[in-house]
Amino acid sequence: MENNRRADSIWADIQRIRAEAPLVHNITNYVVMNTTANALLALGASPVMAHAEEEVEEMAAIARALVVNIGTLSPPWIAAMFKAGGVAKRNARPIILDPVGAGATTFRTETARSPMEELAPEIVRGNASEIRALAYDERSTRGVDSAHAPEDAASAAEALSRRSHGVVVTSGAVDLILSDGATDRVFNGHPMMARVTGMGCTASALAGAFAAVNPSTRDAAVNAMAVMGIAGELAAGRSPGPGTFVPQFLDALYLLTESDIRERLKVTES
Repeated sequence: MENNRRADSIWADIQRIRAEAPLVHNITNYVVMNTTANALLALGASPVMAHAEEEVEEMAAIARALVVNIGTLSPPWIAAMFKAGGVAKRNARPIILDPVGAGATTFRTETARSPMEELAPEIVRGNASEIRALAYDERSTRGVDSAHAPEDAASAAEALSRRSHGVVVTSGAVDLILSDGATDRVFNGHPMMARVTGMGCTASALAGAFAAVNPSTRDAAVNAMAVMGIAGELAAGRSPGPGTFVPQFLDALYLLTESDIRERLKVTES
């Protein structure tokens, strides 16, 4: 899809999100809840952060997408993830998995791998080390930070995509999106995004919003990563440092225009 057509797709998705305010159910971590909820609201979606086992099945039943993020793990949260995921699958709602820190510990890696097998998420988004850990059981994650560049995980992402029959997003300076043997690269973004915690988790949450309105999970993933990158560029242009970046990022999502997308979009396909 050339950039003009991709821009058309992104803008159509944003208009749908703003018009429909799809409910995106997030089972996510304590560190990023506020940022990801605000990012979804700024974009136009309706976030809910519900992780209690007693309510997740009801919440998943009314949501249009489920985002599972393993950043801060506990056994009750893991049980809630599978309960919500089961309902999402039965209702044919897209599931987005963020395997935060996979490869850092055995518990974390096994927890990330279990949803891959049992829930078959439509989109998996992680950094290069997390994707390699899921594909190869490689232990190279530095806490939750990547020890690799996205291109280092290209073959791992391809193997994971074939295994899961879903879309695999490897985020970094250049985001790689693999699906059905096709590779999209998103060159949008800014280095300051790596200086703020939760930007990757926010990308996963936004992927949930795009997947809620776009039946093509590949397009939803590419469009979400492009919007993340463009909003990051706009925010960095108005921010002297990380402390002011997040408010500017939220404003950029809220104020994003069609011309912002067409003027800044940098996506290639192969």
